[in-house]
Amino acid sequence: MAWKNNFPGRDLQVISTLFATVKSEGILDMRAKDRKLLRRRLDEEMKPFRGAGREPNPTNGLLRAVRQALRIPLAEIAEKSGVGRSTVNDFEMRELKRTITLKSLGRMAEAMGCKVVYGVVPVNGRRFLDLEEERLWTKVLGAGTREQ
Repeated sequence: MAWKNNFPGRDLQVISTLFATVKSEGILDMRAKDRKLLRRRLDEEMKPFRGAGREPNPTNGLLRAVRQALRIPLAEIAEKSGVGRSTVNDFEMRELKRTITLKSLGRMAEAMGCKVVYGVVPVNGRRFLDLEEERLWTKVLGAGTREQ
């Protein structure tokens, strides 16, 4: 996606240069610097998961896929988690529908010798820095549009 300039009379290069000057002269307050550092850390920490942001449903059917990959029967999961086989099947179905709770997801993962690790990543594999910059440009320039 590329930024579409719908702002007649405004020069994006001038605004970009002004913003770069403000940043280089240290005019940004400490809070803004802290937020920028946090975004960079998040981007680095979530880097391995950004590919999942490109997929429409990256964890679709994950419980069943892990169970089958580990060759764990429903009965074993049911016994270890203290529920019936039909409940294990129900949890797998709810995970597909995206209605399973984190508690139930964790319970099933634990019964398979795993744990749930989840993250929040920008869509399309973008970075947090990209999202923040887009928000800034929208705020500076007003109501712009993004080409899809």
